[in-house]
Amino acid sequence: MYLLVSGRVRITTYSQGGRQVTFRDIPAGEVFGEVAALDEKPRSADVIALDNALLASMAPPVFRRLLADEPLVGGRVMTRLAALVRSLSDRVIDLSTLGVQNRIHAELLRLARAAGVERNRARLEPGPKHADIASQVSTYREQVTRELSALARAGILEKDGAALVVRDVARLEKMVEDVRGAA
Repeated sequence: MYLLVSGRVRITTYSQGGRQVTFRDIPAGEVFGEVAALDEKPRSADVIALDNALLASMAPPVFRRLLADEPLVGGRVMTRLAALVRSLSDRVIDLSTLGVQNRIHAELLRLARAAGVERNRARLEPGPKHADIASQVSTYREQVTRELSALARAGILEKDGAALVVRDVARLEKMVEDVRGAA
């Protein structure tokens, strides 16, 4: 099990054809690898450093002993794993029921909420790479580029230097809610 002390990492895997599938990005202060530490099976994904990263590790037997000896830690790990299952379940539903355009909208909304929404705006800095969004929503970079351009023409997004600004988070939320409600 690993604690990311500083930096950011991406949890990802690759299809048989070599296409990258991104599960999630992890910021400093978070942990990963707890599933493999719990069940002692091989890891199910790869981890790629997005920045210089400093990690602390804990061997599986030590991690399991910590969970047994410290119920508060065990409870927090269970809560975190439950949140991860819910998040991944939502993602499976989105991938199974939403069109590419709508998955891009949902990912932008997730990124906006993670960045923080103030006065109906969110600043993603640095702006996500089109290929990274494509990897998150199981599509191609070109489709992401087309959709971001359409959202910019609609006044929902704008580039600001290296940042991507969601100018109307409420409108993006409505677009996502309308499609999810119909899915």
